[in-house]
Amino acid sequence: MLVYLHYLAAARTSPAKKPAHRRKRIRVIGTPLDLGASRRGVDMGPSAVRVAGLEAQLEALGHSVEDAGNVAVAIAEQKKQGNPKAKYIKEITATCVKEAELVLKTLEAGKVPVVLGGDHSIAAGTVSGVAEYFRRRNERIGLLWIDAHADINTPDTSPSGNVHGMPLAAILGLGPAELAGIYGFSPKVAPENCVIIGVRDIDDTEKENVRRAGVEVFTMRDIDERSMRTVIEEALRIAGRDTAGYHISLDMDWIDPEDAPGVGTPVRGGATYREAHLAMEIIADHGRMTSFEVVEVNPVIDEHNRTANLAVELTLSAFGKKIL
Repeated sequence: MLVYLHYLAAARTSPAKKPAHRRKRIRVIGTPLDLGASRRGVDMGPSAVRVAGLEAQLEALGHSVEDAGNVAVAIAEQKKQGNPKAKYIKEITATCVKEAELVLKTLEAGKVPVVLGGDHSIAAGTVSGVAEYFRRRNERIGLLWIDAHADINTPDTSPSGNVHGMPLAAILGLGPAELAGIYGFSPKVAPENCVIIGVRDIDDTEKENVRRAGVEVFTMRDIDERSMRTVIEEALRIAGRDTAGYHISLDMDWIDPEDAPGVGTPVRGGATYREAHLAMEIIADHGRMTSFEVVEVNPVIDEHNRTANLAVELTLSAFGKKIL
């Protein structure tokens, strides 16, 4: 009897179950750009993610979803690469400017932008649009850069000249100047609110840029030693400190190629399937995500659209899907 009474008391005082996620109005934006990378194919990423059922599955969660189609992009075969230290920078910047405007208008309409890449250079456009929206309201944003790579090269440090290795440098105001100068202000995100998560492949020439930028970095070793939960919780505190919320930039090469084989630049030793879902679920629990993008899905080297399917699954977790 005493045991039963103790059980009842515990039941009355136990924390209430977390409320269901808030329904959102979402606008999907495709940016099928592949000019920033050497390997072709990520221009088909938005189509692959759509084919995997992103819109229908987000709606099944209770969200309202509108697909805005694709941002117009240049085709490599019709252009010259220009500056070998920042290939196709003119065309990439033009795409990012158009994308930033669409992201800005999406937020102004009270909708959450979900951007589908394309290579990671598109993040310069996404973040510019989000940052400009909040700047007009005298607010700033944080950024979670979830990636196997730091993407903080500049034209002077890049060993390849591929701009998909430079977008975070542009966001932080390090260059290239064309991308950094979108909307005429820089940096788009303060270094103290920017966190790189899961990095495991940094160019030797790039490491000094990472140190100089002053951002918080959690490598895969940090995740191994401290657990995904600890790292993500700390990252969200950093990105959320004195900000209106944070943008999530998810490069699918963050995940181990065993689970995500179809990516622009695969690197062994990434996050596992469940670690990736846990990270997204914790982000959803905190409820401060302003915008979301998923990039570098490459159907050309994928296996039966596995990577695009996983991209959809992770997006759903970020927007509130739970196991129970």
